Amino acid sequence: MIDAPDAVMLREEAEERLRALAGEHAVLREDQWAAIQALVLDRRRVLVVQRTGWGKSAVYFVATALLRDLGEGPTVIVSPLLALMRNQIAAAERAGIRAVTINSANPEAWEEIYGQVAEGLVDVLLVSPERLNNPDFRDNVLPELAESAGLVVVDEAHCISDWGHDFRPDYRRLSTLFAELPPGIPVLATTATANARVTHDVAEQLRLPPELRPDGDDTLVLRGPLERDSLHLSVVRLPSAEQRLAWLAQTMRELPGSGIVYSLTVAAAHEIAGFLRDQGLEVAAYSGQTDPAERLAAEEALLGNKIKALVATSALGMGFDKPDLGFVIHMGAPQSPVAYYQQVGRAGRGVERAEVILLPGTEDRDIWAYFASLAFPPEPVVRTTLEALEERGVMSTPALENAVDLSRSRLEMMLKVLDVDGAVRRVKGGWEATGRPWEYDADRYARIAAERRAEQEAMIAYLTTSECRELFLRRCLDDDTAAPCGRCDNCTGRHRSTEIGAQAVETARERLSRPGVEIEARKQWPTGLSDLSGRIKPELGAEPGRALGRLTDIGWGNRLRDMFAGDDGPMADDMFAAVIKVLSAWEWRERPVAVVNVPSVGRPKLVRGFAERLAQVGRLAYLGELGYRAGSPGKQFNSAQRVLAIRGTLAMPKDVGAAIAQCGGPVLLVDDRVDTGWTMTLAAAQVRHAGAPAVLPLALAVTN
Repeated sequence: MIDAPDAVMLREEAEERLRALAGEHAVLREDQWAAIQALVLDRRRVLVVQRTGWGKSAVYFVATALLRDLGEGPTVIVSPLLALMRNQIAAAERAGIRAVTINSANPEAWEEIYGQVAEGLVDVLLVSPERLNNPDFRDNVLPELAESAGLVVVDEAHCISDWGHDFRPDYRRLSTLFAELPPGIPVLATTATANARVTHDVAEQLRLPPELRPDGDDTLVLRGPLERDSLHLSVVRLPSAEQRLAWLAQTMRELPGSGIVYSLTVAAAHEIAGFLRDQGLEVAAYSGQTDPAERLAAEEALLGNKIKALVATSALGMGFDKPDLGFVIHMGAPQSPVAYYQQVGRAGRGVERAEVILLPGTEDRDIWAYFASLAFPPEPVVRTTLEALEERGVMSTPALENAVDLSRSRLEMMLKVLDVDGAVRRVKGGWEATGRPWEYDADRYARIAAERRAEQEAMIAYLTTSECRELFLRRCLDDDTAAPCGRCDNCTGRHRSTEIGAQAVETARERLSRPGVEIEARKQWPTGLSDLSGRIKPELGAEPGRALGRLTDIGWGNRLRDMFAGDDGPMADDMFAAVIKVLSAWEWRERPVAVVNVPSVGRPKLVRGFAERLAQVGRLAYLGELGYRAGSPGKQFNSAQRVLAIRGTLAMPKDVGAAIAQCGGPVLLVDDRVDTGWTMTLAAAQVRHAGAPAVLPLALAVTN
């Protein structure tokens, strides 16, 4: 350790670097200096848990500058989001630090960047956690980087812990990197949202092995109070989606500045944004499905106050930095108070007052249940995956789908967890089994699931609490310094009015009851099938179809979810009338002449009655329904398995086939809902094969 005079001189240099980064009046906080000193002088491992806007990025940029002055290698920052990377690069440039990034958006620049790093021309390299397990990067680039790095930084470090609200398997892989770093390379992990359990878990993963810890030197944890004295928290409870939407538009006109409106689903984000634009408010929708260029343009529009708000999913979260963000409104409650506090922390970082409003919805629990269904798979499924890899060697993810009945996203998540656990390894061409013993930690997965349920119950309690809202949230984060804020609706007794004009509510109702979404026709068969590959033959394909609504909509979605949760029977008259509106607006190339329905095991009365009623009202011929050879195909979760199951069971009755051959025009193919789209695709192929010149799919609901 350098003696005190040198530490004093180093602090002066650190203050100067901070002023270059944050302005001429900036002064280091004591914990900022404690972290910098531990990294630069002591070369320790440090975990910083501090509120949003505290200045965690200043710690690693100042430390980088000081370490580079001492001749150390570049800093490697593992950062989760492109938006965060862009902000960090801009901040680094202000401090005279050259920062570059390798991510999915710039593959053409990777080789050049690697060369610049090797030549010492780069001070900071930002990488995504997913990059760490790219075989080429992991095997050829990462070892050299780890050997030559001057500092390793993990931003949003709560993602390392599967107890955290935003666990990512790729992040968990960092614990292996920490263990393999040469002695003397400091490590910094930062987050604004970690409770005591997550803090302990991350600190444990940062720890050096006992033999490398001088004098018992452990991870230095610098945890501060999480108070945000600019935030004014409130909850507004309204009974219907149209009332919430009308209230939102009314309130946004009154709020100063610009902000973020969060929704729980992509469909809701687009629906809310569309309504607000109809009301004359400049907004843009933003989600993980938005094109990267559009996301960047939307971020820049908000940063430049060119729009009133982004209507976003959680894809706009960690790292988005707009100091003057004036409000954050949630249309629907996140399933964790910790996640909620992280998102509202985007607001009020550089203004005296920011409004934080939560409008819970009746559909929130359904959406939480859907996300909960994506948890780690049961042991038999995992064992099937390992056995397939052991028997067949290297397999691609699409090839594994033929052996393992999981959706693509869930299969990839499971493989990443198994990779971190050492049971499988990502290689060129896919995945291979390592042969190492592996135990299914059922107790841990059960405890994590129980923790998620407890978080959901805490979120429900937040909605109804009469105590200070900020105090409630900070207790959920185990902030022992928490005290009543004196600013929220409960502290002040000033609760927001729920009054809305009747015309505004009716306008919102009309928007939400506007029926119709497009069903995209499948064009390609799933990969990995032995005799079905490539493009679906045009003579067997369906036209783009229509559905009444999405199950994730805040309008028809609520009605449709209620219907599917109830007993089988005829559909309501107003719902049928809405379907007729969908048909009236459908600009098909040729009007259908007949109706055929997909067979339904769970709702035969609903589907058959729906098809017969359509035929009667539309003066179309009802030709009957397809059938199953031996039972139904059951439930499958990935495309390959689904196609195999439907193909093996779906049948064309002779009389229905003969009627289709004689009908002489397009056929309306009816089902209750479309999930993967493969039932409709294979049913359409059978109807086309029977002689229909075109098939027009029609369903009540699409899942997404």
